[in-house]
Amino acid sequence: MEATRGKKNPAEDRMCGREIFPDLCSPAPVRLTVWCKSLLFHGHGYTVYDDSDGRMVFRVDNYAHNWRQETVLMDYTGNVLLTIRRRRKILNLTESWEAYKGDKDVQRMVGERMPLFKATKNLGCHSCTISMFTGCGVKPLGYRMNWSRDKEWSKIYQAAANTPVAEVSRKCGSMAKKLLDKDVLTLRVQPGMDQALAMAMIMITNSMR
Repeated sequence: MEATRGKKNPAEDRMCGREIFPDLCSPAPVRLTVWCKSLLFHGHGYTVYDDSDGRMVFRVDNYAHNWRQETVLMDYTGNVLLTIRRRRKILNLTESWEAYKGDKDVQRMVGERMPLFKATKNLGCHSCTISMFTGCGVKPLGYRMNWSRDKEWSKIYQAAANTPVAEVSRKCGSMAKKLLDKDVLTLRVQPGMDQALAMAMIMITNSMR
C-alpha cells in the first residue's frame, strides 16, 4: 500500500492534462480536412476527414432550431464526444462557450456539473481564452486562440508555454497555392494535442468570428 500511495491512476493523468480522448492524441502531427458542411441535406455543421487515409474522423450535424446555442461534436459513427453550449448573460458584453463531455441534458448539467472547458472571447481583439476544468486537484492546462479574418486562419496556443498546438487555414488544392472554397479547411494538430478538443475550439472560434 505504501508503494502506491501518492501515485496517480493513468486515467486521472489523462483527464488532468489534455488527453480527454486518448485515442485521438497522436504522437505525430496530424492533418485533417474540415468541410464546413453537414452530411445532412438541411443541416448546419462539419464533416472532418484524416488526410493520411481519407477516413472520416468527426461530424457535426445541426438541424435543430437552436443550433447556434447548442451543438455536439460526434465521432464518425455518430457517438457524441462533446456537447458545446453558448453562454451569454444579460447586460454582459462578453460571450462565452462551455463544453461538456458526452451527450447529456446540458440544460440540467449547467449549474450542477463543471464543464470540461470554457472559452471566453477577449474584448477588443480577435482572440479568446480557454479555461480547462478537471477537478483533479492540479492546475490544468490553459489555451489561447487567435484568428485573422483577413488571412482566414485560426491558431490555438498552450497558454503557459505560448506553444502552438493546432492551426486551421484555407485548404489548398492539388495545384500549388490554389485555394479551395472557403468552406474547405485544413486543421493541423500537433503531437499530444487532443484532436477532439482542437476541433471543438475551432468550432467555437468560427462562432466568434
